[in-house]
Amino acid sequence: MAVLLLAEVTGGELQLDATAKAMTAAAKLGEVTVLCAGASAAAAGEAAATLAGASKVLVAEDASLGHRLAEDTAQLIASLAESYDHILAPATTDAKNILPRVAALLDVMVISDVSAVIDADTFERPVYAGNAVQTVKSGDAKKVATIRTTGFEAAGTQAACAVETVAVPGATGLSDWVEDRLAASDRPDLTSAKIVVSGGRGLGSEESFAIIGALADKLGAAVGASRAAVDSGYAPNDWQVGQTGKVVAPELYIACGISGAIQHLAGMKDSKVIVAINKDEEAPIFQIADYGLVADLFEAVPALTEKL
Repeated sequence: MAVLLLAEVTGGELQLDATAKAMTAAAKLGEVTVLCAGASAAAAGEAAATLAGASKVLVAEDASLGHRLAEDTAQLIASLAESYDHILAPATTDAKNILPRVAALLDVMVISDVSAVIDADTFERPVYAGNAVQTVKSGDAKKVATIRTTGFEAAGTQAACAVETVAVPGATGLSDWVEDRLAASDRPDLTSAKIVVSGGRGLGSEESFAIIGALADKLGAAVGASRAAVDSGYAPNDWQVGQTGKVVAPELYIACGISGAIQHLAGMKDSKVIVAINKDEEAPIFQIADYGLVADLFEAVPALTEKL
Protein backbone atom coordinates (compact mmCIF):
# COMPACT_ATOMS: atom_id res chain seq x y z
CA MET A 1 0.00 0.00 0.00
CA ALA A 2 1.22 3.49 -0.87
CA VAL A 3 0.48 6.27 1.62
CA LEU A 4 0.65 10.04 1.12
CA LEU A 5 1.02 11.92 4.41
CA LEU A 6 0.39 15.66 4.41
CA ALA A 7 2.89 17.18 6.85
CA GLU A 8 1.88 20.03 9.11
CA VAL A 9 3.90 23.03 7.86
CA THR A 10 3.53 26.47 9.46
CA GLY A 11 5.55 29.47 8.34
CA GLY A 12 7.84 27.22 6.30
CA GLU A 13 8.72 25.05 9.32
CA LEU A 14 7.71 21.45 9.97
CA GLN A 15 5.47 21.00 13.01
CA LEU A 16 7.36 17.94 14.19
CA ASP A 17 5.11 16.68 16.98
CA ALA A 18 1.91 16.42 14.93
CA THR A 19 3.65 15.10 11.82
CA ALA A 20 5.74 12.51 13.68
CA LYS A 21 2.68 11.09 15.46
CA ALA A 22 0.71 10.92 12.22
CA MET A 23 3.71 9.15 10.68
CA THR A 24 3.40 6.35 13.24
CA ALA A 25 -0.17 5.72 12.07
CA ALA A 26 0.73 6.03 8.39
CA ALA A 27 3.62 3.54 8.68
CA LYS A 28 1.14 0.84 9.73
CA LEU A 29 -0.44 1.02 6.28
CA GLY A 30 2.55 0.81 3.96
CA GLU A 31 5.28 2.86 2.30
CA VAL A 32 4.89 6.51 3.28
CA THR A 33 5.56 9.52 1.09
CA VAL A 34 5.47 12.83 2.97
CA LEU A 35 4.14 15.97 1.28
CA CYS A 36 5.40 19.33 2.53
CA ALA A 37 3.43 22.16 0.92
CA GLY A 38 3.53 25.91 1.38
CA ALA A 39 4.82 29.19 0.01
CA SER A 40 8.09 28.04 1.57
CA ALA A 41 8.50 24.34 2.36
CA ALA A 42 12.07 23.29 1.48
CA ALA A 43 13.32 23.41 5.08
CA ALA A 44 10.27 21.47 6.24
CA GLY A 45 10.97 18.86 3.57
CA GLU A 46 14.53 18.37 4.80
CA ALA A 47 13.27 17.89 8.37
CA ALA A 48 10.55 15.47 7.26
CA ALA A 49 13.12 13.36 5.39
CA THR A 50 14.63 12.31 8.73
CA LEU A 51 11.35 10.99 10.18
CA ALA A 52 11.46 7.21 10.66
CA GLY A 53 9.08 5.62 8.16
CA ALA A 54 9.43 8.20 5.40
CA SER A 55 10.45 6.60 2.10
CA LYS A 56 10.33 9.83 0.11
CA VAL A 57 9.47 13.51 0.64
CA LEU A 58 7.68 15.69 -1.89
CA VAL A 59 8.14 19.44 -1.60
CA ALA A 60 5.56 21.74 -3.20
CA GLU A 61 6.35 25.46 -3.07
CA ASP A 62 4.11 28.11 -4.55
CA ALA A 63 2.59 31.39 -3.42
CA SER A 64 -0.89 29.85 -3.85
CA LEU A 65 -0.09 27.38 -1.05
CA GLY A 66 0.67 30.07 1.50
CA HIS A 67 -1.70 31.59 4.06
CA ARG A 68 -3.44 28.26 4.76
CA LEU A 69 -5.80 28.42 1.76
CA ALA A 70 -7.36 24.96 1.86
CA GLU A 71 -8.77 24.91 -1.68
CA ASP A 72 -5.37 25.25 -3.37
CA THR A 73 -3.70 22.65 -1.15
CA ALA A 74 -6.62 20.24 -1.73
CA GLN A 75 -6.22 20.65 -5.48
CA LEU A 76 -2.50 19.84 -5.19
CA ILE A 77 -3.18 16.66 -3.19
CA ALA A 78 -5.91 15.56 -5.61
CA SER A 79 -3.44 15.95 -8.49
CA LEU A 80 -1.05 13.54 -6.72
CA ALA A 81 -3.68 11.11 -5.46
CA GLU A 82 -3.58 8.62 -8.35
CA SER A 83 -0.38 7.03 -7.05
CA TYR A 84 -1.63 6.46 -3.49
CA ASP A 85 -4.07 4.17 -1.71
CA HIS A 86 -4.26 6.25 1.49
CA ILE A 87 -4.11 10.03 1.97
CA LEU A 88 -3.55 11.00 5.59
CA ALA A 89 -2.82 14.08 7.70
CA PRO A 90 -2.67 14.90 11.42
CA ALA A 91 -6.08 16.07 12.69
CA THR A 92 -5.05 19.71 13.04
CA THR A 93 -7.07 22.80 12.16
CA ASP A 94 -5.42 23.01 8.73
CA ALA A 95 -5.84 19.34 7.82
CA LYS A 96 -9.48 19.29 8.95
CA ASN A 97 -10.00 22.14 6.50
CA ILE A 98 -8.07 20.50 3.64
CA LEU A 99 -8.84 16.77 3.68
CA PRO A 100 -12.66 16.96 3.40
CA ARG A 101 -12.09 18.99 0.24
CA VAL A 102 -9.66 16.34 -1.03
CA ALA A 103 -12.25 13.63 -0.33
CA ALA A 104 -14.89 15.62 -2.22
CA LEU A 105 -12.60 16.05 -5.23
CA LEU A 106 -11.92 12.29 -5.23
CA ASP A 107 -15.60 11.43 -4.55
CA VAL A 108 -14.81 9.36 -1.46
CA MET A 109 -15.66 9.63 2.25
CA VAL A 110 -13.35 11.23 4.79
CA ILE A 111 -12.61 9.37 8.03
CA SER A 112 -11.90 11.94 10.73
CA ASP A 113 -10.00 11.62 14.01
CA VAL A 114 -8.63 8.11 13.52
CA SER A 115 -7.35 6.87 16.90
CA ALA A 116 -6.29 3.36 15.83
CA VAL A 117 -5.45 1.56 12.58
CA ILE A 118 -6.88 -1.98 12.43
CA ASP A 119 -5.98 -2.79 8.81
CA ALA A 120 -5.82 -1.07 5.41
CA ASP A 121 -9.61 -0.61 5.31
CA THR A 122 -10.59 -0.51 8.99
CA PHE A 123 -10.07 2.24 11.54
CA GLU A 124 -11.24 3.29 14.99
CA ARG A 125 -12.39 6.80 15.89
CA PRO A 126 -14.00 8.32 19.01
CA VAL A 127 -17.64 9.41 18.83
CA TYR A 128 -20.16 10.91 21.29
CA ALA A 129 -17.54 13.21 22.82
CA GLY A 130 -15.19 10.28 23.32
CA ASN A 131 -17.71 8.16 25.22
CA ALA A 132 -17.71 5.46 22.53
CA VAL A 133 -15.27 4.14 19.95
CA GLN A 134 -16.59 3.58 16.44
CA THR A 135 -15.03 1.03 14.10
CA VAL A 136 -15.22 2.21 10.49
CA LYS A 137 -14.58 0.00 7.45
CA SER A 138 -14.28 1.87 4.18
CA GLY A 139 -14.91 0.34 0.75
CA ASP A 140 -13.51 3.35 -1.10
CA ALA A 141 -10.62 2.72 -3.46
CA LYS A 142 -8.74 5.56 -1.78
CA LYS A 143 -8.91 6.17 1.94
CA VAL A 144 -8.76 9.80 3.11
CA ALA A 145 -8.33 10.21 6.87
CA THR A 146 -7.17 12.60 9.57
CA ILE A 147 -5.15 11.12 12.44
CA ARG A 148 -5.93 11.99 16.06
CA THR A 149 -2.34 12.45 17.16
CA THR A 150 -2.99 11.90 20.87
CA GLY A 151 -3.54 8.22 20.07
CA PHE A 152 -0.05 7.60 18.69
CA GLU A 153 3.56 7.91 19.83
CA ALA A 154 5.86 10.11 17.75
CA ALA A 155 7.99 8.39 15.12
CA GLY A 156 11.74 8.39 15.68
CA THR A 157 14.48 9.45 13.29
CA GLN A 158 16.33 7.86 10.39
CA ALA A 159 18.94 8.72 7.79
CA ALA A 160 17.44 11.29 5.43
CA CYS A 161 15.44 9.85 2.53
CA ALA A 162 15.16 11.34 -0.97
CA VAL A 163 13.52 14.76 -1.34
CA GLU A 164 11.83 15.72 -4.62
CA THR A 165 10.14 18.88 -5.87
CA VAL A 166 6.68 18.53 -7.43
CA ALA A 167 4.75 20.81 -9.75
CA VAL A 168 1.93 22.86 -8.26
CA PRO A 169 -1.36 23.19 -10.23
CA GLY A 170 -1.63 26.85 -9.22
CA ALA A 171 -4.31 28.98 -7.60
CA THR A 172 -7.93 27.88 -7.88
CA GLY A 173 -9.25 31.38 -7.34
CA LEU A 174 -11.87 29.99 -4.97
CA SER A 175 -10.56 31.94 -1.98
CA ASP A 176 -8.29 34.90 -1.37
CA TRP A 177 -6.04 35.74 1.54
CA VAL A 178 -6.95 39.00 3.25
CA GLU A 179 -4.83 39.07 6.41
CA ASP A 180 -3.42 36.95 9.22
CA ARG A 181 -4.06 37.88 12.84
CA LEU A 182 -1.64 35.97 15.02
CA ALA A 183 -1.69 35.98 18.80
CA ALA A 184 1.93 36.36 19.89
CA SER A 185 2.88 34.39 23.00
CA ASP A 186 6.03 33.26 24.76
CA ARG A 187 4.20 30.21 26.09
CA PRO A 188 4.38 26.77 24.45
CA ASP A 189 1.88 25.80 21.75
CA LEU A 190 -1.24 24.39 23.37
CA THR A 191 -1.46 21.19 21.31
CA SER A 192 2.17 20.17 21.85
CA ALA A 193 2.85 21.51 25.38
CA LYS A 194 3.97 19.02 28.05
CA ILE A 195 2.06 20.94 30.73
CA VAL A 196 -1.30 22.69 30.32
CA VAL A 197 -3.08 24.85 32.91
CA SER A 198 -6.75 25.46 32.06
CA GLY A 199 -9.39 27.69 33.56
CA GLY A 200 -13.16 27.48 33.44
CA ARG A 201 -16.23 29.58 34.07
CA GLY A 202 -15.49 29.44 37.81
CA LEU A 203 -12.89 32.19 37.32
CA GLY A 204 -15.70 34.68 36.80
CA SER A 205 -13.94 37.28 34.64
CA GLU A 206 -11.18 37.95 32.13
CA GLU A 207 -9.19 39.78 34.84
CA SER A 208 -9.36 36.79 37.18
CA PHE A 209 -8.01 34.55 34.41
CA ALA A 210 -4.62 36.17 35.02
CA ILE A 211 -4.03 33.79 37.95
CA ILE A 212 -4.12 30.89 35.47
CA GLY A 213 -1.48 32.61 33.36
CA ALA A 214 0.70 33.23 36.41
CA LEU A 215 0.65 29.54 37.35
CA ALA A 216 1.31 28.50 33.74
CA ASP A 217 4.31 30.83 33.51
CA LYS A 218 5.79 29.32 36.69
CA LEU A 219 5.46 25.85 35.18
CA GLY A 220 6.51 26.77 31.64
CA ALA A 221 3.05 25.62 30.57
CA ALA A 222 0.49 26.48 27.93
CA VAL A 223 -2.83 28.06 28.94
CA GLY A 224 -6.14 26.41 28.07
CA ALA A 225 -9.78 27.19 28.73
CA SER A 226 -13.14 25.49 28.74
CA ARG A 227 -15.76 26.46 26.18
CA ALA A 228 -17.79 28.11 28.94
CA ALA A 229 -14.84 30.40 29.74
CA VAL A 230 -14.31 31.23 26.07
CA ASP A 231 -18.01 31.88 25.45
CA SER A 232 -18.08 34.16 28.50
CA GLY A 233 -15.20 36.20 27.05
CA TYR A 234 -12.68 35.24 29.74
CA ALA A 235 -10.22 33.70 27.26
CA PRO A 236 -9.59 33.80 23.47
CA ASN A 237 -10.91 31.09 21.16
CA ASP A 238 -7.51 29.59 20.42
CA TRP A 239 -7.19 28.57 24.09
CA GLN A 240 -10.30 26.40 23.99
CA VAL A 241 -9.81 22.73 24.88
CA GLY A 242 -12.55 20.24 24.12
CA GLN A 243 -14.70 18.59 21.49
CA THR A 244 -15.16 21.87 19.61
CA GLY A 245 -11.70 23.18 20.54
CA LYS A 246 -8.23 21.65 20.64
CA VAL A 247 -7.44 18.09 21.68
CA VAL A 248 -4.45 17.89 24.04
CA ALA A 249 -2.62 15.07 25.79
CA PRO A 250 0.12 16.67 27.91
CA GLU A 251 2.12 14.96 30.63
CA LEU A 252 0.32 17.19 33.19
CA TYR A 253 -3.09 18.85 32.85
CA ILE A 254 -4.28 21.18 35.64
CA ALA A 255 -7.99 22.09 35.49
CA CYS A 256 -8.98 25.09 37.61
CA GLY A 257 -12.66 25.93 38.08
CA ILE A 258 -13.69 23.48 35.35
CA SER A 259 -16.69 21.31 36.18
CA GLY A 260 -15.88 18.67 33.57
CA ALA A 261 -18.59 18.62 30.92
CA ILE A 262 -18.17 15.68 28.54
CA GLN A 263 -17.33 18.05 25.69
CA HIS A 264 -14.31 19.34 27.64
CA LEU A 265 -13.24 15.89 28.80
CA ALA A 266 -13.18 14.73 25.17
CA GLY A 267 -10.35 17.18 24.53
CA MET A 268 -8.07 16.36 27.50
CA LYS A 269 -8.84 12.98 29.06
CA ASP A 270 -5.82 11.36 27.36
CA SER A 271 -3.52 13.53 29.50
CA LYS A 272 -0.99 11.45 31.45
CA VAL A 273 -1.71 13.11 34.84
CA ILE A 274 -4.84 15.19 35.51
CA VAL A 275 -5.12 17.57 38.47
CA ALA A 276 -8.46 19.21 39.27
CA ILE A 277 -9.09 22.19 41.56
CA ASN A 278 -12.77 22.92 42.18
CA LYS A 279 -14.81 23.95 45.20
CA ASP A 280 -17.66 21.62 44.14
CA GLU A 281 -16.75 18.16 45.37
CA GLU A 282 -19.43 16.66 43.09
CA ALA A 283 -17.89 18.14 39.92
CA PRO A 284 -17.57 15.47 37.17
CA ILE A 285 -13.91 16.45 36.59
CA PHE A 286 -12.99 14.61 39.81
CA GLN A 287 -14.13 11.30 38.27
CA ILE A 288 -11.21 11.29 35.85
CA ALA A 289 -8.67 13.32 37.87
CA ASP A 290 -5.57 11.58 39.24
CA TYR A 291 -5.37 14.29 41.93
CA GLY A 292 -8.29 16.39 43.13
CA LEU A 293 -8.33 19.39 45.42
CA VAL A 294 -11.69 20.60 46.76
CA ALA A 295 -10.88 24.25 47.39
CA ASP A 296 -11.56 27.81 46.32
CA LEU A 297 -9.34 28.28 43.27
CA PHE A 298 -8.83 31.97 44.14
CA GLU A 299 -7.00 30.80 47.27
CA ALA A 300 -5.46 27.54 46.03
CA VAL A 301 -4.02 28.67 42.68
CA PRO A 302 -2.14 31.77 43.98
CA ALA A 303 -0.86 29.69 46.92
CA LEU A 304 0.40 27.01 44.55
CA THR A 305 2.03 29.64 42.35
CA GLU A 306 3.75 31.17 45.37
CA LYS A 307 5.05 27.79 46.55
CA LEU A 308 6.45 27.06 43.08
